[in-house]
Amino acid sequence: MDTATLIGFGIAAVLIAITGVSIYTAFGPPSAELGDPFEDHED
Repeated sequence: MDTATLIGFGIAAVLIAITGVSIYTAFGPPSAELGDPFEDHED
């Protein structure tokens, strides 16, 4: 394969991995530990 193709696949894999981890953190089991800053500072 060409070097540019490998770099492109590498960048795409990293972006997909970051997106997957972000979705898992936002909506998966770890989301129970997330706090809402708007609820923390109610008047």
